[in-house]
Amino acid sequence: MATKTRESSATSPDSHAATAVLHVAERLYSMSPEWVVFFREVLGVDGIVRRTFSDPEALLRFECSPQYARIREMLDALRVRQQERPAERETQRVVTVRMPRSLHETLKAEADQMRVSINTLCISKLMKLLDEQERRDLAGLRGGFEPAAEPAAGGSRMARAR
Repeated sequence: MATKTRESSATSPDSHAATAVLHVAERLYSMSPEWVVFFREVLGVDGIVRRTFSDPEALLRFECSPQYARIREMLDALRVRQQERPAERETQRVVTVRMPRSLHETLKAEADQMRVSINTLCISKLMKLLDEQERRDLAGLRGGFEPAAEPAAGGSRMARAR
């Protein structure tokens, strides 16, 4: 019984903080912002998530929570709504990526199949890669935890270097 009490009191502050962060995200989402504004304000480096969960272990626990999953769903919904509309509040940058023709053709085919632009597909893949890499990095900080799968050779270093 003492173990149960310690566990609930240890997770209670995180749970309350996660719920509070979700409420902030829901309020912002209800205003239908550009997806990039939502990302910056909620999940960005100076966003509410990182300000609330500054400890790497707390951030990792939050990223495994249903509240975080709901925030990601809101972000995805905003991105789908704004696929064709360029961001108005934040300037856009252009990155030129050199790749083998076969990779470009594969990405083009996948984008066509999904009925999105190659740009949209690449941003989605990059965001997913960065999110997964960040989780691996945070889990590595906890010590003794090894990720189940390693990223493709050079992928994580390249993503962080950009």
